[in-house]
Amino acid sequence: MDFVVSRRQMLKLSVATLATAGLAGCGGSSDAASGGTTDAAATDDVKQLTFEPGKLTVATGNPAWEPWVMNDDPASGEGFEAAVIYALAEKMGFAKEDVTWVRSEFDEAFAPGEHDWDMNIQQVSINEDRKKAIDFSPAYFRPTQAIIVKKDSKYAGAKSCAELKDAVFAVMMGTTAIDYVKDIIKGGSDEGVDIFNNNSDAVAAVDNGQADCLVTDTPQCVYMVESEQLKNGVVMGQIPGTEDPDGLGITLAKDSALTPFVTDAMNALLSDGTIDGLIEKWLASYTTDIPTLTK
Repeated sequence: MDFVVSRRQMLKLSVATLATAGLAGCGGSSDAASGGTTDAAATDDVKQLTFEPGKLTVATGNPAWEPWVMNDDPASGEGFEAAVIYALAEKMGFAKEDVTWVRSEFDEAFAPGEHDWDMNIQQVSINEDRKKAIDFSPAYFRPTQAIIVKKDSKYAGAKSCAELKDAVFAVMMGTTAIDYVKDIIKGGSDEGVDIFNNNSDAVAAVDNGQADCLVTDTPQCVYMVESEQLKNGVVMGQIPGTEDPDGLGITLAKDSALTPFVTDAMNALLSDGTIDGLIEKWLASYTTDIPTLTK
């Protein structure tokens, strides 16, 4: 019987064979998907394992918001997630010019199956359900969730989640913001929780009065107000108990040949202080001095 093996499948088979040989010779571990350290040196040249050999193809949002990516231009390396990718690429042996950017919708970042990218970065929270379909890098940031409203909203002066129980919330499809609003503010109900395809549509809903509040990552809330994407907006505060326990991770296809390399590189960036430095550079002004609401 004839059968066809895709190039990505062949790469997976090759790296599995090489990794097994390497493990037999040096006793390394291959617990990459769970965040453990892997002996990536046991495999062949990482540049031959990518979607386009010699290039590292990275997907991000469409659009990509500040401060994660400045001016919707990830190739500039400006913005926290853009800078993380270039630091990671360098650690993996890729030059800046070897990084190619593509765009994807948010839910594509954790959809099962093959993709036209090697990895995807757009504030995807790590969780067990998503791990069943994809691989994650170790966490590179643990955000909180915040609320923005218009200054003339009847809810603008609220200091507690209880005062917002009757408000209509705009949240983006597929995000953890949906669960936080339902569980912490709405008492388990989904009434008054309007879900939109992206945060641009959610902003428009608050701007035109369709919704009262918008919830997303705190840095993004601050940017939406400072950039006047939400005109006459204000960051009301952070929602208590929303610091992401598992953090944000870069996503890869399930059992990707690149996962061991990404895991080792990210762990190195976390250990040597590179990630902390990038957080300070790009996110500090978006995460400090933001009040936290009471329950």
